[in-house]
Amino acid sequence: MAEKSIMDAQAIRRALTRLSHEIIERNKGVNHVVLAGVKTRGVFIAERLAERIKQIEGQKLNVGEIDITLYRDDVKKKSLEPELKETHIPVAVENKTVIIVDDVLYTGRTARAAMEAIMDIGRPERIQLAVLIDRGHRELPIRPDYIGKNVPTSKSEIIAVHIEEVDQEDGVFIEE
Repeated sequence: MAEKSIMDAQAIRRALTRLSHEIIERNKGVNHVVLAGVKTRGVFIAERLAERIKQIEGQKLNVGEIDITLYRDDVKKKSLEPELKETHIPVAVENKTVIIVDDVLYTGRTARAAMEAIMDIGRPERIQLAVLIDRGHRELPIRPDYIGKNVPTSKSEIIAVHIEEVDQEDGVFIEE
């Protein structure tokens, strides 16, 4: 499988710094902001964003984890009322802006599932979406609020995001 690097560790750092500034600016600070990373890589990206925002604003953000397994539309649900597993948001989401953080936005189905998981926890004031890579090919009417990099792809290509905490390196690659 041929692999082409489209972002190295430094490019990822710069993108996350820019996203941090955009989050602060759009929300007029971060007093009511909660970051919710989609497992697995989205959680680590959310933690990095929280660290950058703390460096910029001097304020620590709450970071939660969303496991969307039970909310995927390509997995048959075993019960009418799915139970949340491994989803943890450390604060109540009511009257908060919850920013879903993920590594790649493709069809929009993962983002939809993450929104459903958050709505099962509570009713936030608003939900925003931050992604490191937007590769297009949406199947649902979902648009990210914050984008690290737009990467037009063909449907046959695969975007592989490598994160130090999981893959022992930072980088984004296109695989044929």
